[in-house]
Amino acid sequence: MTRTWHVSTVTEAARARIATARLATAHGVPGVERTRLVTALTAQLRQCLTKGGPWRIGVEVTAARDGSGRFVVEVASAGNRAPDARPPWRVAAVVPGHGEASGAEYVADDAETLAEALFSADEDAALLLEKLDEQERLVAFHREELHQTNQGVLALHAELDAAGRAQRELFAAEQKAHAEAEQARGRLTFLADASAALTASLNHDAIVRILPELLVPRYARTVDVWLFDDEEDEQRRNQPHPAAAVLAARRGRPQYAADHPGGLPGVDDQPHSALQPTRPLLCIPLVTRGAPLGVLTLSPPEERWNADDAVMLIELTRRASIALENAKRFEHNRDIAETLQRALLTDLPTTPGLHLAARYLPATHGLNIGGDWYDAFRQPDGSLITVIGDVTGHGLHAAVMMSQLRTALRAYAVDGGSPGELLTHLHTFLHRLQPDLYATAVIARFHPDDPTLTWAAAGHPPPVLRTPDGQVHTLDAKPGAMLGIPLRQRISDHTVPLPPGSTLALYTDGLVERRAQGIDPGIRRLAAELGTFAPADLDRDLDGAADRLLQPLLDDSEHDDDVCLLLCHIHSDAARIREAVPSGTRV
Repeated sequence: MTRTWHVSTVTEAARARIATARLATAHGVPGVERTRLVTALTAQLRQCLTKGGPWRIGVEVTAARDGSGRFVVEVASAGNRAPDARPPWRVAAVVPGHGEASGAEYVADDAETLAEALFSADEDAALLLEKLDEQERLVAFHREELHQTNQGVLALHAELDAAGRAQRELFAAEQKAHAEAEQARGRLTFLADASAALTASLNHDAIVRILPELLVPRYARTVDVWLFDDEEDEQRRNQPHPAAAVLAARRGRPQYAADHPGGLPGVDDQPHSALQPTRPLLCIPLVTRGAPLGVLTLSPPEERWNADDAVMLIELTRRASIALENAKRFEHNRDIAETLQRALLTDLPTTPGLHLAARYLPATHGLNIGGDWYDAFRQPDGSLITVIGDVTGHGLHAAVMMSQLRTALRAYAVDGGSPGELLTHLHTFLHRLQPDLYATAVIARFHPDDPTLTWAAAGHPPPVLRTPDGQVHTLDAKPGAMLGIPLRQRISDHTVPLPPGSTLALYTDGLVERRAQGIDPGIRRLAAELGTFAPADLDRDLDGAADRLLQPLLDDSEHDDDVCLLLCHIHSDAARIREAVPSGTRV
């Protein structure tokens, strides 16, 4: 549908406006859209009347397939215009449903019609204002919602910030706890390693030397160990000590000397030391179950110690005290054992033409006392009995049993008897005296008028004989069983020629036996080393030969068992030496 009006005056413009409004209403243009369209048309008509000339107003309603349409208003010039005139002015509105509006475009030329059109325009304006009010209320509502949302966002940001701060604090606390745990683990590891180092030695001097090496520079700048019974170092014994160290020794409690409180648990605060006024000092007593041993005085690696370090240092000092006490007790027992061992070892007799050399080396671990022993004595017929033996076990019990065996052997030998008979008597004696204790032994008998060696063995490594021609023989004839086992046995004698220049080596298993190799390789090494000596060297210096023989066999410097060696050497000129000794003279 198309409608057209020609306008040149205000009245014609008003009629055209009213007709357009009626058509829009008739075609169902919504009120707000209709008001917007009519208002835009009114403004355009005012401009057209101002410019003058005839104008053409056209209204066209088009239909769409879905039943809706478009209400289009066009204003164009009705006269002849220049080619550069502006294009027609258009405004459009959507028509929800297409309908017919026949006769709606007629407008009567009277006041009533104009008034009605005016009121209709006011109604449209009122409707528009009402819509505007609704929009304002909607905007206010959304503004309030936005404000509430903003408040919520601000509150959420505040909560997130608080949660972030709490998370950062928790992370910092976790990091701090982790660092403290690492420090505690480091202290425990250090304490365990230091304790192992302290208890690894049974020498109190070594323990005193190792303390500064353990503590400096990690836990102390300087370390001073004051031992009350340090009799060897007179200078250290007479040097002045801080007053806090003296108080620690008297009270048996740690003392902290500084110009500020230490705040250390279990430690008494004292004024700074006059000997070291610029440094704090921690004086910890070395206390044992018996009596105090001394005082450990430390200066901090930095300004001061924290409480955990101080507790660890006090515990380390306690363990050092125990290590020192154990070392002193061990050294005391070792001195007793060495004195006893020296008392049990025999002074070798001198016999013209027969040289003897003996060596005894205690095990490198434990008390220096064991069951290895040697002896040499004469029988009434002038024979010389040499014996070497080994009592099972180690310590004072084995040493006492060894002493009893030596005494019993001398008692049995008074009435004579061959080496085999003497070992048989010792077997019976040991079995009846100590049923749970066993021993091994080798007895060799030398007679000045008989160039024959008589010997017998009971469970002991075989003797090694070096003949004057440099050959070395292992005397491994069938030995008897160990002494003391629950078995009746009669131990046999064995003989071998013994020309001048011969050397017999009696030894215990500690010399030749090694855990990784057994005993046979060690016996072969002993025989090989004995074969390297020249006869003149053995004639001249048998003691030196004994030392040189031990050196390559004990090259590992540590041995788990005692070592005993007895060398018996027939001088190459033994007959002349015996003849040079006056008859009836005992040498």
